[in-house]
Amino acid sequence: MAGLPHDKLDALERRFESIEHAMSASPDPESYVKLSKEYSELSPMVAKIRAYKGARSDLAGAEELAKAGDAEMAELAEAEIGELEERIEALTQEIRILLLPKDAADEKSAILEVRAGTGGDEAALFAGDLFRMYQRYAENQGWRVSVMETSEGDAGGFKEIIASISGAGVFAKLKYESGVHRVQRVPETEASGRIHTSAATVAVLPEVEDIDIEIRNEDIRIDTMRASGAGGQHVNTTDSAVRITHIPTGIVVTSAEKSQHQNRANAMKVLRARLYEEQRQKRDAERSESRRDQVGSGDRSERIRTYNFPQGRVTDHRINLTLYKLPQVIAGESLGEIIDALVTENQAAQLAALEGNG
Repeated sequence: MAGLPHDKLDALERRFESIEHAMSASPDPESYVKLSKEYSELSPMVAKIRAYKGARSDLAGAEELAKAGDAEMAELAEAEIGELEERIEALTQEIRILLLPKDAADEKSAILEVRAGTGGDEAALFAGDLFRMYQRYAENQGWRVSVMETSEGDAGGFKEIIASISGAGVFAKLKYESGVHRVQRVPETEASGRIHTSAATVAVLPEVEDIDIEIRNEDIRIDTMRASGAGGQHVNTTDSAVRITHIPTGIVVTSAEKSQHQNRANAMKVLRARLYEEQRQKRDAERSESRRDQVGSGDRSERIRTYNFPQGRVTDHRINLTLYKLPQVIAGESLGEIIDALVTENQAAQLAALEGNG
């Protein structure tokens, strides 16, 4: 295993101590907020650095003790040396992962878009299952889910559903979900018991504020239109639905909830997210042609996962991971196992790339 950049670790620890000192000196509120943010970002790293340095110091003491000449003490020291070496190796790996370059969007909230693909009614039902899976996973993480736009399927589920998922580090976890999800199961309407294959696409975009991306008024066209309802007294007969077209890119976003003001705000939020993601992908493609090969590239044309109901298994094709716990995954309970495996694989690929360049 490659060593650690000790000069950099010392510098990080010094910076952390200077932030602690600055925070205790009663700075103005704006400065305090900035210092607190950096403090919280550095805290996990500095805790590992101090544990690593402590373990190395303990190892040096144990090695001295092993040479002291007392056979019984030397035997105890040898056992301690083995444990400390394992701890130092584990801490070294953890620190190296913490030192990896961060995706600037990782800490952001996200816009989740789930759309039925091939498979008709069954695809819409599957899209509904996927959305509920993400909804439950998000709730288990303590995140807030707010549905922004829906188009319901004729037999249930959704032709399309868009939601905002708010919380710390949402995009870091959910970005691996972008792509084509395939389901294999017997539809309830299938009398012969024949297995059908259908699909849904998932897109996860980092949610951005005005300061992240500028949208000029002259670059957008806003149309209002009559919102359509499901019939009966709840039909919204006012011209409240909003469609925003971003003229330079041709991106079109619609929102058809009850409030025209809220529709415009929702549509602008989704438009900013899509423009930001387009810029991110363009920048990343220019920076690294190998991005397509990395886990979580978000290439929507690739089939990333298969949910096989008859066999009760879920397979993520990017890392050849199969879990025989489909009910728990689709319930949002075990989705974290797949996401954690994808995060670990991505970190391993990044470390390998750094070592290859080093």
